[in-house]
Amino acid sequence: MIVAGTINRILASAVLAIVLAGCASKAPPSEKEKLGYKSRAESRSDGAVAVSASALSADESLEVYGVALAKRGIQPVWIEVENGDDLAYWLLFPGVDPNFFPASEAVEAFASEYKGEEMQTLERHFETLAFRNPVPPGKTVSGFVLVNLDEGAKMVHVDLVASGRHKSLSVFAIIPGFRADYHARQVFIRELFAQEEIVNYTDEQAFREALEALPCCVTNKDGTRNGDPLNLVIVGGQDDAFPALVRRGWRPTEQTWTGSVLKMVKSAMSGERYPYAPISPLYLYDRPQDFALQKARDNIHQRNHLRLWLSPMQYHGKQVWIGQISRDIGSRFTIHSPYLTTHKIDPDVDEARTALMEDMAYSQALIKLGLVQGVGAATKDSPGRNLTRDPYFTDGYRGVLMFDSHPTALTDIEFLSWESRERGFIEQSNRHKQQ
Repeated sequence: MIVAGTINRILASAVLAIVLAGCASKAPPSEKEKLGYKSRAESRSDGAVAVSASALSADESLEVYGVALAKRGIQPVWIEVENGDDLAYWLLFPGVDPNFFPASEAVEAFASEYKGEEMQTLERHFETLAFRNPVPPGKTVSGFVLVNLDEGAKMVHVDLVASGRHKSLSVFAIIPGFRADYHARQVFIRELFAQEEIVNYTDEQAFREALEALPCCVTNKDGTRNGDPLNLVIVGGQDDAFPALVRRGWRPTEQTWTGSVLKMVKSAMSGERYPYAPISPLYLYDRPQDFALQKARDNIHQRNHLRLWLSPMQYHGKQVWIGQISRDIGSRFTIHSPYLTTHKIDPDVDEARTALMEDMAYSQALIKLGLVQGVGAATKDSPGRNLTRDPYFTDGYRGVLMFDSHPTALTDIEFLSWESRERGFIEQSNRHKQQ
């Protein structure tokens, strides 16, 4: 308790110093965000059926519904289904969120504020906005499904069923009003590499060799010191890999700005969770991570987190992201961080890598996985060190995950016959015996 309290005070002092030094103000909304939720809706289609979806911000929710749904932990998701098929389809609300809110339940959350005729008017308004099944053939139906609140991004999964038919479509919805780290670098729309720099691998062995030739680790900004091992490769993008991660509860991280710093202070002092806490920059390709995601645990000191960099490689036309994943298990004071505090990582970084691979197997989008060399082994007796001098040990392999937008069952996931973790354990054990 004394140690935890001391860490909290140190963290609070450090982040408050950042605030007093002056942090970035909130970024103005983009032109697309100004036009509203329908203008930024993402669309997907399967045959003659098309789906568009958009998740509303807290401000948009207030404007549409007239009440502060976000303060009740409720978020409207707008869904439009265009049915060009010859059968009627039903939208399954639990597919969007297993714990969705019926309009009647959401209205009841405001029962203490509205009475009598005002309450009846609010109920009619909520019912009018709700998505209504079925979607007749040749018709278009739109409306809202009320789900649990998310910030930054939401995975909207749409299951449509008809007699003997099933359409399964996923939309990765970006939510405005959230300073996600990837917004700063426009990770999904920029062109990082010239066309002549991009290598599209179609030969599996050549791709494997290219992955093994990557640097072992992230670096500091100057590239003079190595840090955490680059132990992750993701093949896919906005249509498959990132929706899969969001579906399994991986959340975006906020930039370090006044609002996020104050949230960190509050979380550190109260012990509450902060599922979007900022992540410090590490470097590859002479730039900080392009994308960072995390799974928060009980409090701000515990989380799984990963960093990803878009590489100049492609595999059969799909983007290839190089990453680093580890598990935070506490906080501690350090002179190796500008904030004087850092998260302490679980030294068994292979555990975090394996946990992610297992997690993604349940995403329904993972089609292949395997291991490649390239990190270099480090033992418990002779561990590696990250930039804040935390020790880590590893079998030296990178986890490789390949994604596709079409649903894939557990039994259909292919295991790449590149490397065996069991063989890695044997090699590591033999090296240890020789020391």
